[in-house]
Amino acid sequence: MPAKYFEIRWHSRAGQGAKSAAQLVAEAVLEGGKYAQAFPEYGAERSGAPMRAYNRISEGKIRVHHSIENPDVVVVIDDTLLSPGIVAGLREGGILIVNTKHSIDFVRKKTNFNGKVCVINATDIALEEIKRGVPNTVMLGTLARVTGLIDLQVVEKKIREMFERKLPEEMIQANIRALKRGYEEVQCGG
Repeated sequence: MPAKYFEIRWHSRAGQGAKSAAQLVAEAVLEGGKYAQAFPEYGAERSGAPMRAYNRISEGKIRVHHSIENPDVVVVIDDTLLSPGIVAGLREGGILIVNTKHSIDFVRKKTNFNGKVCVINATDIALEEIKRGVPNTVMLGTLARVTGLIDLQVVEKKIREMFERKLPEEMIQANIRALKRGYEEVQCGG
């Protein structure tokens, strides 16, 4: 019997941190004893171009290595990408998580999606906490809250490990605050 996978498809623009977020999800899942993949898919490789990243998670070994067509969760880091196509293939009972300052109803109208929609103004939180409009850390906190898939403390540890040699402690703490705000401030409906 083939393994059951939990799959996430990230939609963003290059430079918004979807690739790094997917990698952090995989590392957090691996630390929890599960198997995970994280991989990007680019069109034109330039900053600002639409891109996708993926996560595939399983209790057992993962033997497939291809794009995710029927995700359990779709995460949209840039709401200018919202369209009915963004939710194409989203499994029944799936979840749509969007970085937006707009309402859940706005997201529903743009995507024609009637399932569970969660919104967070991740860009503004990132600007307030990190002083940069890169919302991926906030989105990780939101994903942790909405899915229960990753433990917030494990993600915090992974952020620290990723940045400890690259950033001053003040910036690491800012990212951790952004992560926690994503967890706390998300709103869901449906």
